[in-house]
Amino acid sequence: MRLRKLQGKLKVEHSIIDGVREVLERLLLDNPQIRSVIPGVIRPVRDAKGKVKVRVTVPVTNGWKAIALSAGACQELFISTALSKLELEQAIRQVLEPEA
Repeated sequence: MRLRKLQGKLKVEHSIIDGVREVLERLLLDNPQIRSVIPGVIRPVRDAKGKVKVRVTVPVTNGWKAIALSAGACQELFISTALSKLELEQAIRQVLEPEA
């Protein structure tokens, strides 16, 4: 069974909420400093409507924890990287809001 995609950087052992997989794949392609992204628990929420949103929350041992909101649900993301919180937020913003 193949559990990872994009040179082993995106773990897809569990499901990923709608729209988030494409964002994570673009994020990994555009930022070689990100070692891996591991999606976590999915929970239903009321305020997850419209475009995909990703919010970096707290530091973890080897990177950052983030929350992705989309399609009426939120999902934890564990991002393994040496980037600072500001650099990671900027990289995510560039993926979510590509310049026209």
